[in-house]
Amino acid sequence: MNIADIATQDYIEVDVGTRMGKVRSTFENGNPKGIIVTNDGEYEGVISEREVLQSHVEDDAKVAALTKPSRSAPAPKIDRHEDVRETARVLVESNAKVAPVFEHDELWGVISDDAILEAVLENLDTLTVEDIYTDAPVTLTEDDGIGKAINYLREHGISRLPVLNDSGFLTGVVTTHDIADFVIRENHTTTTGDRVGDSDRLLDVPIYDIMTSPVQTTTLDTTAKEAVETMLELDYAGLMVTPEDDDRVVSGVITKTDVLRALTFTEEEYMDVQITNVSLLDTISRESIVQSIEDVSDKYADMQVMHAHVRFTEHKEKLRGTPLVQCQIRLRTNKGQVAGTGEGYGAENAFRVALDKLERNVLEVKGITADEEYRGQLLRKLNEL
Repeated sequence: MNIADIATQDYIEVDVGTRMGKVRSTFENGNPKGIIVTNDGEYEGVISEREVLQSHVEDDAKVAALTKPSRSAPAPKIDRHEDVRETARVLVESNAKVAPVFEHDELWGVISDDAILEAVLENLDTLTVEDIYTDAPVTLTEDDGIGKAINYLREHGISRLPVLNDSGFLTGVVTTHDIADFVIRENHTTTTGDRVGDSDRLLDVPIYDIMTSPVQTTTLDTTAKEAVETMLELDYAGLMVTPEDDDRVVSGVITKTDVLRALTFTEEEYMDVQITNVSLLDTISRESIVQSIEDVSDKYADMQVMHAHVRFTEHKEKLRGTPLVQCQIRLRTNKGQVAGTGEGYGAENAFRVALDKLERNVLEVKGITADEEYRGQLLRKLNEL
């Protein structure tokens, strides 16, 4: 299936000279997935709500401040006749909800994550939430401030956080949109002296004040089709995953991005490697990363890797101009999920540290010790993996 019939020409467009205040108001009033930016009619890039939230650009600044190459990743471009699988990969890797669609090198329209999911909905009943959800979610407490939530969203490259009470039970969820909506609204309507209107204390406002509650949940045995139907119906980008017998305990999160990612690894004998924030790659190529992941997979005979997700996150710290980068690798295999995380100056160093940690975790999960005293046992167990 290609996207020729599901791309749309219905989208919001702004020029690079537009004030950021107007863009923020557009997100507040219409909640678009993204805004297409043009420069004298020529495509320049896409602005997402997350970028607007995380930027420190003033309202009087121009949109161009967010679309400069030095400030953002290369904007994704999709051919109108591209297949759905490749389009899903591009959206996931560029961390986007919407991407421009071109026909004969001319901007034709846009394709959104919702349009893709609606098109493949009937095929999603073969997958369950357990097949594709993200476990071990990052959480907040009700008393944590908005500033902490923003830092978590930025650091982990996610769009929603479950909120727990003092007993550790799920009581709410806060999303990028919740925070953006609150910040925009309060900046426009509050007066001097208001607790939440005081700019010095805005980030200290407790998450409890803006979180969504009660929480829409799903369970591990729910089909991906049912989960997506719920997300589309409620206009949610994700759902909290809980045990079937207790919806107060959060086990993980499933998002539309997780489902899009799954679209790329449902073929038998096919391992897909996806990279988030590819713009951070410096001395290492996408091909080299894929080969390294495949080498790890090939080492362990019976451990079939269906999908690998590699996420890079840049920190402010630098060493001789090279930023400190965190790399997270997560493999989805026929024997469960296994992950490794590492940091280093530059993407290549971070990836190598994470890859080493990943291999150690694979061995640990399988109960294998690296002690030379058990070398024979190690070799036998490796052959059984």
